[in-house]
Amino acid sequence: MPSSFNKDRQYYRFCLYGFFKNLRFFEAFLILFFLEKGLSFFAIGMLYAVREITVNLFEVPSGVIADAFGRRRTMIIAFIFYIISFIVFFFAHSYYGFLLAMILFSLGEAFRSGNHKAMIFHYLSSKGWEDQKVHYYGNTRSWSQMGSAVSALSGAAIIFISGSYRYIFLFSVLPYILDLILVASYPRFLDGNMQKADWGRVKQNFIEVFRSLISALKIRKVLSIIGSLSVYSGYYKAVKDYLQPLIAVWALSLPLMLDFTNEQRSSVLVGLVFFVVYLLSSVASRSSGRFSEKFISFSAPLNISLIFGLICGILSGIFFSMELWVLSVLIFIVVYMIENIRKPVGVAFLGGSVSKNVLASVLSVDSQAKSLIAAALAPLIGIFADLYGLGWSLMIVSAGLLLTSPLFMLKAYRKK
Repeated sequence: MPSSFNKDRQYYRFCLYGFFKNLRFFEAFLILFFLEKGLSFFAIGMLYAVREITVNLFEVPSGVIADAFGRRRTMIIAFIFYIISFIVFFFAHSYYGFLLAMILFSLGEAFRSGNHKAMIFHYLSSKGWEDQKVHYYGNTRSWSQMGSAVSALSGAAIIFISGSYRYIFLFSVLPYILDLILVASYPRFLDGNMQKADWGRVKQNFIEVFRSLISALKIRKVLSIIGSLSVYSGYYKAVKDYLQPLIAVWALSLPLMLDFTNEQRSSVLVGLVFFVVYLLSSVASRSSGRFSEKFISFSAPLNISLIFGLICGILSGIFFSMELWVLSVLIFIVVYMIENIRKPVGVAFLGGSVSKNVLASVLSVDSQAKSLIAAALAPLIGIFADLYGLGWSLMIVSAGLLLTSPLFMLKAYRKK
């Protein structure tokens, strides 16, 4: 596998897409926003569960629709859902308003998820660059993390100046409009086999794609990879935002900026920490190719990173319960690093195990599995956090998954 790869105009389009897509100025502050509105951890967990269940319900249909009608068109629809959800979040003042905004956001996630990765792999295949997929995808993903880093600082600035969390949703609309325009400019062949919405062929396309998808999922290797990827990524999706209250507690314990509101004080440290987190995540994503090259199979790095990540979750919870805020935050950051190292490796492994014609659908199944796991874990984390505290909640959930991790260990499938 090469340590270098081709960088043409489309490569930079892919990178710019990831950068704009992750300019979600609210992302590093979402749980703090909900806590400011008076929601309990369980109520927040239920919102996250609704988000993941909605994604789950629409994930596979969206993948099939993308394969049948075109990936670019499907992603344009996704960005429309996102933009409307941001506007609803800005104006909402009740739990049901937040619920509606979360559902709209979930529809955007469902229609987007898997499709852009499939377009990248389709593009590499068309150029004969398939051997570059880990490095190529890892580097484009690193730009997403750069976007998140900029987003964290920008979100902190918006909160500090406005004194409120709600304006971060309004400012998130602009980069998503830009991304919508960018995706619309992609080469038409990235839409896939069907370029026009020919209603006479729709049924046949659905049947063919569905049959191919079922055939792919009958392969034990594909199911094993999806299982390994979805367990850690689902865990990551469920726990990652709880870094926000960890940092906020740390920030409020410091005798600094005492003349400002709690929101302003915590936003500064949250923004700075997440800026560093996403920069490190960017480095981790770019390093995924080199990391995978140290092993003769894709299985070993995925197995090792799964165990290590769950152990870090347990340690972070222990340190938080002991009021060792800095250690808790630092260890929790490792959970982020591991996801960004293992995801490009796992996606490349999965991409090389199925036909490119059903890749979008298989990646959607992978995302659906992650959503199911995240939906199951999110309310549990909330319940345990309300009952025993956030530290114990992290310990319980992480330890539970660690105990069941032998079920998701991959066999040593050699690289192709």
